[in-house]
Amino acid sequence: MNRSWAANFRKKLLDWYQKHKRDLPWRRSRDPYAIWVSEIMLQQTQVATVIPYYERFLKKFPTIAALARAEEEEVLALWAGLGYYRRAKLLQRGARAVAERHGGRLPDDPEALRELPGIGPYT
Repeated sequence: MNRSWAANFRKKLLDWYQKHKRDLPWRRSRDPYAIWVSEIMLQQTQVATVIPYYERFLKKFPTIAALARAEEEEVLALWAGLGYYRRAKLLQRGARAVAERHGGRLPDDPEALRELPGIGPYT
């Protein structure tokens, strides 16, 4: 594969995306926390199912600090219907770890991220 082929392919792929991309709420956000929430919710769950849960979740818990302070029962009640409740528990444990160890800001360092509950090489 030569460079011009790769550049042409990349351009075609990006053009296709611009024409066909879906408007998804997490694509409109630059907030690492909101994107983290979407990544966890989207694990083994269809996009159409996640959207209303994502919006309700961020309305109730708009920040890492809000999620870290919440009662687990409150988090699980909002998660009800998405299934795989372990994701919600790990997300909250991760939020608490971020609040305690990183001043409420998700770390930029990949190694520090992987130390958080529920985050691995593909999350």
